[in-house]
Amino acid sequence: MSTLQLARPDDLPKLEALVAAYHVFSGIETTQDGRNAALMPLLEGIPHGVAYLIGPRVAPVGYIIISFGYSVEMGGMDGFIDEFFIRERVRGRGMGSEVLLSLLPALESHGIKALHLEVDRDDEAAQRLYQRAGFKPRDKYHLMTRTA
Repeated sequence: MSTLQLARPDDLPKLEALVAAYHVFSGIETTQDGRNAALMPLLEGIPHGVAYLIGPRVAPVGYIIISFGYSVEMGGMDGFIDEFFIRERVRGRGMGSEVLLSLLPALESHGIKALHLEVDRDDEAAQRLYQRAGFKPRDKYHLMTRTA
């Protein structure tokens, strides 16, 4: 059974190592300094998001980061799964599904009305995981991004 542990400032080295592994896995180019600068506000309690370690705090096997937003359509605060990673050696054991199924009920108690995510169009395994956890494509909508 996986456990979600709210990440704290002293978890930065463990979390940063997991984020680095995910970024290598996904081909995302970042530096350790850049990752630390982005993660530390979450660990210190910035109100715009939260980071959870997956598994035992002493040796986590993954993480999930949620960014908070607000949606009139959804009826209030919503969340966006920014990053979700479980080490390859422990994938396929149901841990990802367990995290996703427990996450929204846990966040609902804090006022979150909906969770969103984006998934690679070619990653059918990830799409099946998210669909099993109750996520559905919004056929009428297409995610678009502009960066600064």
